[in-house]
Amino acid sequence: MLITDEKKISEIQAEFRTKFPYLKLEFYAQPHTEGGISANSVHADANKTVGEVRTIHQEGNLSINGNLKVSTLEANFREIYGLNVQVFRRSRKIWLQTTATDEWTLAEQNRLGEETGVYE
Repeated sequence: MLITDEKKISEIQAEFRTKFPYLKLEFYAQPHTEGGISANSVHADANKTVGEVRTIHQEGNLSINGNLKVSTLEANFREIYGLNVQVFRRSRKIWLQTTATDEWTLAEQNRLGEETGVYE
């Protein structure tokens, strides 16, 4: 996934959702604590560009695959690109922050979302 200052947050979200339809990425102005949840009050606007919300202006390709742990993905976004993200998983008709299962892989999370979720 190419990360540049000009790319919109919504574009990154759509690209991620294409790979993992039962997961979604949300962006925040501040990081969440380990095992903690991200507050909606610090939610980043999806219409903003990456350059408007990040603290490290590094461009590059972020490798995202099903074997990657959620915690590793979130750390990579934060440490390499200065972006605070949280992965959510579909569960019936709601989206759950994956804080309790951050050590699961993206494939495991997506599979559980498929089993318990309703795709929109």
